Amino acid sequence: MVSHNKTRRLISEVSGIEETWNPKWQRHLPINAPFTWLAKGWRDFLISPAQSLAYGVVVCALCSLSVWVLFATGRDYFLFPVVAGLMIIGPLLASGLYLKSARLESAQQTTFGGMLGVRPRAGAQVFFTGLLLCMLTLLWMRAAVLIYALFFGVRPFPGLQHVAELLLTTPTGWAMLAVGLFVGALFAGFSFAISAFSIPMLLDQQIDAFTAMGLSAALVWNNLRPMLLWGALILALFVIAVATAGIGLIVIFPLLGHATWHAYKAVK
Repeated sequence: MVSHNKTRRLISEVSGIEETWNPKWQRHLPINAPFTWLAKGWRDFLISPAQSLAYGVVVCALCSLSVWVLFATGRDYFLFPVVAGLMIIGPLLASGLYLKSARLESAQQTTFGGMLGVRPRAGAQVFFTGLLLCMLTLLWMRAAVLIYALFFGVRPFPGLQHVAELLLTTPTGWAMLAVGLFVGALFAGFSFAISAFSIPMLLDQQIDAFTAMGLSAALVWNNLRPMLLWGALILALFVIAVATAGIGLIVIFPLLGHATWHAYKAVK
C-alpha cells in the first residue's frame, strides 16, 4: 500500500516538459524535410495529373459554393472564419490524394472514382475525426463573431468593402485584429497538431480516432522545428490560393495533399 506521504507527493507533482518530449516520438527530421515532402508531392502530382487536377477542381468548387452560400444568405461576415476553417478540415478533404500517393508507392493504379470514394482502413474512425475538425471550424466561426461583438458591440457588420478600413484605421480594429489573430493561432495550432498525421494514419492503419490524434500531436511536438516550417509552408501556399480567388486551390490543394502523405511516411 502506498504511504500517505508518497501519495501526497505524487498528487503535488506536476509533469515536466521532459515527459512530454518523449524520445519515442522523435524522428530527428532535418529542418528542411518539408521541402522534400513537397518535392515528392509534386512528383505524385505529375503522375496521372488529370486525377489530381480533377480532385483540386472538386475542392475548389466546394469552396466556391460555400462562399456563394454565405453571400446569398447575407452571412458574408463569416467569410474569413470559413476561409480559415478550410485549413482545419483540409486534411480530411485530402483523403483521396493520400490514397493516390499510397497506391503509387506500391506500384498500384487508382481511379478518380476510387479517390473520391476512399475507404480508410480505420473505417468510421476517420469520420469521427472529421466530425471533430468540423466542430472546431464551427467553434472558430462562433469565436470570431464573439470577438467582433466584444469590440464593436451590436454594430452591424459593415460589409467586406468597408471591413478593411474598419480594422486597419481604428485602434479598436487593431485591438480586434491582435486578439483575433491570437485566438485563431490557438485554433490553428491545435487543429494542425491533431490532424497533421491522424487522417493519413487512419487511412493506412486500423487505429481509433483518439489514438491517431494523440499520436499526431506527439509527433508534431517532438519534431517541432520541421513541423513549424511545414505549417508555415502550408499557410503560405494557402494564402497564395486565396489571393487567386481560390483558383490556385486546383493545383495547390493536390500538391499539399500528396506532400502530406509523404510527411506521414517520414514519421511513421
